[in-house]
Amino acid sequence: MTETVVLKKLDGAVLTVTINRPDKLNALNQAVFAELTGVFAQAASDDSVRCVVLTGAGDKAFVAGADIAELRAMDSSQAGDAVKVARTLMRHMEQMGKPVIAAINGYALGGGCELALACTMRIASSKAIIGLPEITLGLIPGYGGTQRLTRLTGRGRALHMMLTGKPADAQQALDWGIVTMVTEPGELEQCVAKIARGLAASAPLSMRSIIDVVNSGADRSLDEGLDLEEWAFTSLFDSHDMREGTAAFLEKRKPEFTGQ
Repeated sequence: MTETVVLKKLDGAVLTVTINRPDKLNALNQAVFAELTGVFAQAASDDSVRCVVLTGAGDKAFVAGADIAELRAMDSSQAGDAVKVARTLMRHMEQMGKPVIAAINGYALGGGCELALACTMRIASSKAIIGLPEITLGLIPGYGGTQRLTRLTGRGRALHMMLTGKPADAQQALDWGIVTMVTEPGELEQCVAKIARGLAASAPLSMRSIIDVVNSGADRSLDEGLDLEEWAFTSLFDSHDMREGTAAFLEKRKPEFTGQ
């Protein structure tokens, strides 16, 4: 346990990361970013961790946004440094090759929404509120929101959310493709745990390849994306996991993937 981030292992292979500032609705400050950076660096290098769940402490917020008092005290140079820290963390989350599930248990606003957008999957409680209200502060999203939200929802919906500053409830977020599932509040933890366990039992090399090909191919031409897919597909034929997976299918048993 650390001061602002709490870690818990689920069945050994799932790491739950809880931002622990419930009195501040888990608002992001530089201390939280520093701790998350260390946590995700360690998770990426730990072969025993196959899936990460990210959530917020308490029952009100995933992350209600950035720490506004801290932001207000910054000048443009300090803000630039803060953006670089956040940007590096979130790109690492996207590119670490292991699925990261955002369990959105309440408010996910501003920087909290941007943190969730950097996750591989977003599963929300029905009471979740998700949005990018930076325009009401005289700012714009600075941690990737303008780019990631647009890629998820399309330009029109992303601009609507950012220009009005009005958040979406869980159902609208589901309809717009911001989250992939919505559960009842009391079922969120159990639902996410079930999905995380399933991912943790899957083939690590395949998961890494899927994440890499989807992320890399999204900004390329179709033919370039297909080339990436072909290379990743064929390279897996040299892996132990591919031999184990196909053998297990033919032998009607559960595979035991090792990531080799």
